[in-house]
Amino acid sequence: MHPMLTTAVKAARKAGSIITRASFDLDRLTVRRKQHNDFVTEVDHAAEDAIIRTLRDAYPSHAFLGEESGSSTPATESEHLWIIDPLDGTTNYLHGFPQYCVSIALRHKGVLQQAVVYDPNRNELFTATRGAGAFLNDRRIRVSGLDRLEDALIGTGFPFRDFSHFDEYLRMFGEITRRVAGVRRPGSAALDLAWVAAGRLDGFWEMGLSPWDMAGGALLVREAGGMVGDFQGADGFLDSGRIVAANAKLFSPLLQALSKRS
Repeated sequence: MHPMLTTAVKAARKAGSIITRASFDLDRLTVRRKQHNDFVTEVDHAAEDAIIRTLRDAYPSHAFLGEESGSSTPATESEHLWIIDPLDGTTNYLHGFPQYCVSIALRHKGVLQQAVVYDPNRNELFTATRGAGAFLNDRRIRVSGLDRLEDALIGTGFPFRDFSHFDEYLRMFGEITRRVAGVRRPGSAALDLAWVAAGRLDGFWEMGLSPWDMAGGALLVREAGGMVGDFQGADGFLDSGRIVAANAKLFSPLLQALSKRS
């Protein structure tokens, strides 16, 4: 395992321990609403602090982009940027719905290089290094081999903060639902992407995401043999917040279905 990935795994497991301990006393958590349907707790902050401390101790010159802390001071100066979501799926977590994760990714000169998505509920550790494949608990994983969209199980995420594109999303949802075997919305984009990488979902799409929701999962999908892009199939998903992921056989049909006008 790459040394930087080893450090990221250490950080993710520390965050996972904090999240799990607090999950036994959810009714005692202080919850703050950042915006409509977007919540943050002291667990989010404690988990992110633990991640950043672990990474900074090993790599003091690196920059950080975290969901709760924002960008670190040298973000424009460092070639290395850690992109962190300490608890992806906070709403699930607050309800005791066991679908959430820790996501950590590293970009070097703008290219995703390392990824960790850790599911503390199942003790499932998804990891990837660019050019070295994707793994689940040290076992190599691959995207599904399905080649027919009508047989596919597709993941998605409903708009929950910004509803300005809700009608556009509903059109896509209707089109995809009519064309595929099933659509699922578990509520954690990073974990959904990890499940695409593991072949549990055949594809995934969502809009309105932030870089920390996508970075780790996107590298996992690519290293598992899949394809990731924005709604035009290009590489701008981290900037646009719109992402599509699938195996190579379904990527183009999924994009075409999403772009179909009623």
